[in-house]
Amino acid sequence: MLDMASGKVAYAVLSFGGLFGMGDKLFAVPWAALALDTENKRFTLNVPKAVLKDAPGFDRDRWPSMSDKTWARGVHEFYGTPYKG
Repeated sequence: MLDMASGKVAYAVLSFGGLFGMGDKLFAVPWAALALDTENKRFTLNVPKAVLKDAPGFDRDRWPSMSDKTWARGVHEFYGTPYKG
């Protein structure tokens, strides 16, 4: 997800749970919460799976308003990243 004001990546959207895309939950994870693993050519999120059960998420048909500062602040607080809203 892009920050429309800066043109930079603001969040990565991850899917967790469910089976074959059914019943899964989506998460907007602050870009700063991801670490680049150049050796394995991937990004990693250092959060235990059990913690993701309580992460602020949404379903495919009801995306949050990314311009909602209260929502954004809560997401950044959950992942321990600075919020620059």
